[in-house]
Amino acid sequence: MTFTIETPGKPAGGTRRAFLVGVALPALPLWLAEEHLDELAELARAAGVEVAGTTLQRRRSPDSRLFIGGGKAEEIAEALPSVSADLVVFDDDLSPSQLKNLEKIFSVQVMDRSGLILEIFHQRARTREARTQVELARLEYLLPRLTRLWTHLSRQAGHSGVRGGAGEKQLEVDRRMLRTRIAGLKKDLRKIERTRELQRRGRRNVPTVALAGYTNAGKSTLFNRLTQSDAKVKDLLFATLDSRLRQGAVAEGRVVVFGDTVGFIRKLPHHLVASFRSTLEEVTEADVVLHVIDRSNPRWEEQVQVAAEVLTDLGVEDDRILTVHNKVDRLSLPAGSFPDAIRVSARTGAGIDELKVEIAQRLDDLAAVG
Repeated sequence: MTFTIETPGKPAGGTRRAFLVGVALPALPLWLAEEHLDELAELARAAGVEVAGTTLQRRRSPDSRLFIGGGKAEEIAEALPSVSADLVVFDDDLSPSQLKNLEKIFSVQVMDRSGLILEIFHQRARTREARTQVELARLEYLLPRLTRLWTHLSRQAGHSGVRGGAGEKQLEVDRRMLRTRIAGLKKDLRKIERTRELQRRGRRNVPTVALAGYTNAGKSTLFNRLTQSDAKVKDLLFATLDSRLRQGAVAEGRVVVFGDTVGFIRKLPHHLVASFRSTLEEVTEADVVLHVIDRSNPRWEEQVQVAAEVLTDLGVEDDRILTVHNKVDRLSLPAGSFPDAIRVSARTGAGIDELKVEIAQRLDDLAAVG
């Protein structure tokens, strides 16, 4: 059971077109703000949305009413019809009042980066666990942003047990229904987490190796290479949502369980991180964590920092992390580059044998310490 959101201005049967908006604040260099906007465009395409145009404004601080300046907002409003845009996406999180004020000016739906990421996750979730996690994150995100643009939720949800008095406003009925649904999803997720914990206990005698890193770093391709699997691989942000576990062999035929998990990204919505906590526990509980890096990406250093911060937040100790520079077939680097990292190409298989030896050695080192 899901809630649906009415989206004003969407062409019937057509692809949505979005106008993207970024803001460069003093703490964020202009070049980095431009890179963030480029990534927002990749996210839009991952959501099946065409990019109709972009704009970037420098500001000392966000405007409390509109986040951007009033003049800039009017410029965007005038440009939207000419580029056939029916959606405006901001690269930063907006408050409920900012969303409401901007939609009045633009007369189209307004979404922020977190909302766009949540929409991608909603489209991609396949397993019961992932669908439950994503729906919970979406509803917790929507609750404070609920306005009269999003009505008739009770009819769409078909949820029983929620009744409003004769004088109760429809908006309050909708909010009550969302809170009830959120409570039910949290209960369902606790049951799923208990099942996952039982599954973990059943394989505690087998070492586990989790693949983590920035989204689209090639984790699924590497997972396939290490486990001889055929997991879906796409050149898209967040192509993998559902965690996957498969057995594979490392040095001297030693069997381990490899886990492929959801990728990280800058400005990841905190509701999403919280909802995917049980999935990310595959990383926190793993004996070894492969931090997979797309070394061919020009922004790889910033992506490393983002992923490292998430791993730290998850409580993953440095001695359990093995850095893997992937996609080196796209580079021409000296063999001695980055001596602390394993260099591989998951696509061609280069460096995979060396990686397996290093995994086995790291497991032995950890066992000796433990």
